[in-house]
Amino acid sequence: MTELTFEYWNKLAEQTITISSFLGGFSIAVIANLIVSDLNTRLSKTILSASTLAASFFLITVFAMTNLLMKTTNGHPFKVVENDLLLPRIVGVISFYLGIISLITMISLAGWTKSKKMGRFTTIVGILTLTLIMIMTT
Repeated sequence: MTELTFEYWNKLAEQTITISSFLGGFSIAVIANLIVSDLNTRLSKTILSASTLAASFFLITVFAMTNLLMKTTNGHPFKVVENDLLLPRIVGVISFYLGIISLITMISLAGWTKSKKMGRFTTIVGILTLTLIMIMTT
């Protein structure tokens, strides 16, 4: 297997930070809207939980990838070996995918607040979206 360069990890971390920041902010906005709303159903609590998980996982991703970004940037004050990048990579990737799954869960559940027909539609769209994201990121 070919080892990836520090430059590649640096660019990948930079892109992942941007995406995770945007998606985490979106998730936090949903949390804020749900908290101030009068909804207190089991479904709204589940959506709030999924949104909270998404925001948390994306925040973890941002900090893990920032660690990776700093360690792979020219001028880092300490010597970095490939093994130093293992933990931030694992934590960053796992939390990124868990954030995506939580976000898509939230999207899939949102339609059920309106009707069965809309719930089925958003669930199908969510499953299709998750499938395509997983295919495109492998």
